[in-house]
Amino acid sequence: MKKILLVCSAGMSTSLLVSKMQQAAKDKNIECLISATGESELKENMDGTNVILLGPQVRFLLSKIKKLVEPNGIEVDVINSVNYGTMNGELVLKQALDLIK
Repeated sequence: MKKILLVCSAGMSTSLLVSKMQQAAKDKNIECLISATGESELKENMDGTNVILLGPQVRFLLSKIKKLVEPNGIEVDVINSVNYGTMNGELVLKQALDLIK
C-alpha cells in the first residue's frame, strides 16, 4: 500500500486536504494511506512513507527535508499552490502518485 504524507507547519491546514485526497482515492479504488503531520513531527511519522508533499507555506523546507528523507527512497515535492488553495484532493493525489511511479 502506498503511503502519502502531507507536511505543513503544524499539520492542521493539510487535514482537510487529506480528507479530500482520501475521498478521491476511494472514488478511484486506489489503496493508499494518506496522513498529515507538522514539520516538527516528520521524523516520527515518515516510516514506510513513499512520498512527502509539503504545503506551499513550508516550501522553504524542501531542501532540508529532501536531505533527510531521500536516502530512504522517499520522494518529496511541494503541493501546487492553486490545488492547495482550492483543496483539490484529486489533483494533489495525482501529484503524489506521479512521484511514486
